[in-house]
Amino acid sequence: MVKEEKGQFAWRLYKVASGSYLHPVRSVGLKILKNKLSEYVRLAAAGETILVTDRDRVVAELGPPREGRGARLADAQLADAVRKGWLTPPLMVAEGAPPYEPVAPLSEILAELEEDRGDR
Repeated sequence: MVKEEKGQFAWRLYKVASGSYLHPVRSVGLKILKNKLSEYVRLAAAGETILVTDRDRVVAELGPPREGRGARLADAQLADAVRKGWLTPPLMVAEGAPPYEPVAPLSEILAELEEDRGDR
């Protein structure tokens, strides 16, 4: 809020949070990162952002996974395949459709297949 006093502006701020908007960012050189990679990966997994520098120039950023990213590697690989155009996601999922779950374990299906082939 601005209020003019004697020809000058006096700045008055109300309900201001104390510096919690700025998140600390670490920076690390390539050589140190190589030697302590697991330590910096743990920091990133805990939510920190680490800037990777090479000769005082930022070349990469190491941080926690983005919101919505699947926790499993297979989910990330599928998302990458969709981005590259190798796979096409379904356009719609029918309302009330059953969840995608295996009908039977793979070993049981293979055993039944082997039994059917044995009858020939």
